Amino acid sequence: MARHFKVGEVIDVNDRMQQDYSYVLSALMGKQFDPSFAPALTPSEMLALGVFEGKYLNDCTGEFPAAWFAKARTADVADPSLNRFGVKSRQPLSEWRRKGWIVEPDPRGWFQWYCRYYLGRRLAAVDAVQIKRWRAFTRHAAQVRAHCFPGDLSCRPRQRQALLQWAYDPFL
Repeated sequence: MARHFKVGEVIDVNDRMQQDYSYVLSALMGKQFDPSFAPALTPSEMLALGVFEGKYLNDCTGEFPAAWFAKARTADVADPSLNRFGVKSRQPLSEWRRKGWIVEPDPRGWFQWYCRYYLGRRLAAVDAVQIKRWRAFTRHAAQVRAHCFPGDLSCRPRQRQALLQWAYDPFL
């Protein structure tokens, strides 16, 4: 039976990277986003297209709707061929931490934040930081538009993969 996520529900998290963490869903799933945050893709679409070399959220699928993983391209070992653009696209978590890209309470980074935000978790201070980071990423879309012919998906595949991993439309 499919799990239904609803406003007011408490989500308990106990996985390899986070234990004894709980949050409350305070918005409808996929709705009530900050007006300055308009992702082009849902978490489910991102996972189905191929992100993070198939190695993301693998041990915490129970936290999210099973439907998100029905068509997800996942692997036990990172595999760049699973990415939509077939390129290596991630740095080690240690590098993310070194650069200050991990914002608690989301130890897996921006995409984990986005999945929880999409699900309906709202944490004003954390959301403001992550939405600001997302908005800054638009420069990559501008570079693809400036340097690639429309529809030429072989142009700037690393930037396109990065756009996909930040919920921007990589098919500009």
